[in-house]
Amino acid sequence: MNELISFDYQEGGKTIKAAGTADRNGFFYVLDRTNGKFIRGFPFVDKITWAKGLDKDGRPIYDDANRPGKPGDADKGSSVFVAPSFLGGKNWMPMAYSQDTGLFYVPSNEWGMDIWNEGVAYKKGAAYLGAGFTIHPLNEEYIGVLRAIDPKTGKEVWRYENYAPLWGGVLATKGNLVFTGNPEGFLMAFDAKTGKKVYEFNTGSGIVGSPVTWEMDGEQYVSVLSGWGGAVPLWGGEVAKRVKDFNQGGMVWTFKLPKDRAVAQR
Repeated sequence: MNELISFDYQEGGKTIKAAGTADRNGFFYVLDRTNGKFIRGFPFVDKITWAKGLDKDGRPIYDDANRPGKPGDADKGSSVFVAPSFLGGKNWMPMAYSQDTGLFYVPSNEWGMDIWNEGVAYKKGAAYLGAGFTIHPLNEEYIGVLRAIDPKTGKEVWRYENYAPLWGGVLATKGNLVFTGNPEGFLMAFDAKTGKKVYEFNTGSGIVGSPVTWEMDGEQYVSVLSGWGGAVPLWGGEVAKRVKDFNQGGMVWTFKLPKDRAVAQR
């Protein structure tokens, strides 16, 4: 299950107590956190084929032409191409929200899959799925996209495209910075308003963890775990070819923020 982040915004002279989540299905949902009611929803990835949109209650409007067939008497049903892939437009990796910009910073991936239904058969130690799939990138130039999204309009304010999938969390700081890492090993910092990359450092292994920030003796620090692994190399299909040569590792890196970007002061 993806995280649900509480936030407030102003609309019609009122404060709306909301919550936002970027689902694996490719849709971003804004809910009333006081009662769970649907406020709005919109795609946050470039391509969604399994649904035509959301209805007034936020439920998906399925596209039956893009649903795999049942196995029937055959070993498997008809294959279809679906986007996003089952690994999600976004997976477990937490997005961030800035109270200063009013934007969500969403780590997302542009990929799809050939999928077909199969008869479910149990084999000890093997995945128990009832389906077969092969994941493919949607673009040659990139798979991962870090997006700044306005939850009030659904508009993408800026994006950063990454060749390999993004599989790590995001951190937004009071100093107008957004941090995330990539499988190529870079911890990256972006200007929260413009999306300009202002810093990067190669940690030597892919970053799957989430950056955290902390304070000591009036100085602000950012730490991140570096060590490549997770679901993408195991399940990625054609995508896995992009990450097969990345270094393994296991280190914690810590960085001190410059004074003009830090909020922790003596």
